[in-house]
Amino acid sequence: MLKYWVWLAELPGLKGPERLALLRHFGSPEDIFFADREELLLTEDLPPARAELALNHDLSEADRILADCQRLGQRILTIQDAEYPHRLRNIFDPPLTLYVRGHMPVMDEEAAIAVVGTRECTPYGTACGERLGRELAASGAVVVTGLARGVDSAAARGALRAGGTVVGVTGGGLDVVYPPENGDLYADVAATGVLLSEYPPGSPPDKAHFPVRNRIMSGLSVAALVVEAPERSGALITARLALEQGREVYAVPGPIDAPDSVGCNRLIRDGAGLAAEGWDILRDFQERFPDKLRPVKDLPSWTPLPTRRRAAPEPRRRPEAAPEQAEAKTASRTVSQSGLTDDQMALLRILDLEKPIQVDDLIQSTGIPARRVSSALTMLEIDGMVSQHDGKRYTRTVTLAE
Repeated sequence: MLKYWVWLAELPGLKGPERLALLRHFGSPEDIFFADREELLLTEDLPPARAELALNHDLSEADRILADCQRLGQRILTIQDAEYPHRLRNIFDPPLTLYVRGHMPVMDEEAAIAVVGTRECTPYGTACGERLGRELAASGAVVVTGLARGVDSAAARGALRAGGTVVGVTGGGLDVVYPPENGDLYADVAATGVLLSEYPPGSPPDKAHFPVRNRIMSGLSVAALVVEAPERSGALITARLALEQGREVYAVPGPIDAPDSVGCNRLIRDGAGLAAEGWDILRDFQERFPDKLRPVKDLPSWTPLPTRRRAAPEPRRRPEAAPEQAEAKTASRTVSQSGLTDDQMALLRILDLEKPIQVDDLIQSTGIPARRVSSALTMLEIDGMVSQHDGKRYTRTVTLAE
């Protein structure tokens, strides 16, 4: 019965792993409820003083929560339900129960990406969050977000505008909108996707809830994307949890002198994938989800991202110029290998001055992994050495020194 699940999940004094220890030993919350003291003391990996907490048989809180769920149109998903995501069930400390509002996707069959970032984001972070949320959703991914102010909300809006599915994991009861201005966003997510929380109706968005909530976001996902994060950020907690859970981690690069990008730049330095667009992430999962993911070349227009990139100069040619002279005019400058990585040099040697080459062809020609190719191309574009064209195609804008 659900009443005993709620009783166990809300039993005062016990920690998550301790509740799971009881469940493993007895098999069901109802059996735990009716166990006597001697039986409880036999629970493996649970000290006697902790096991005795299960002798609290007060069901009044469980009854109240069930009544609130019925009144608010919320349902409860338990860890033993078939609908409970296998990915989440296998993390270190999965929630025993989830409160659900909306339609739950079959998460184990979805390329779900957790998009996180700082609440106090810059216009660059907001624009990146919305753009990447939109690109991920348009390409077939499910966007998982905490619906917090800043990057989380921007990613959710972008995904919704692309007609995608958003999973919002909150740090309080689903009936307690936080931040208050996100009421419409909560309603939109619930209408087209799902709102989830391990906290029962009426629970305030306590500060301590959010770091705990992050493990659910990463646990539901195949990867986590950090859009903008300063040196100390809850988004970095999500990245750490994702790594501990065996998920991939990606980050959006920012200016090296921007405090709000310190966390992202360090993640990239330490091996996280560089994400300049949604397909930089989803390319790595296309083989795993062939029927779900597809690159989208032309999306509806959006506000361009703020950028620090230097535009490559347009080639100028005179009609009477000979072919060899025209090529000389196309390149903006000559570069040497000094200061460039091996990946960057390998790409520059293959790229043509005039004929754009697709990223997938560059990956095949160089044998360099997709993530490193994406990272190298981004750095080369920032330095004005390559130019990007429609369809994720690139040309070289410099001449290589002998």
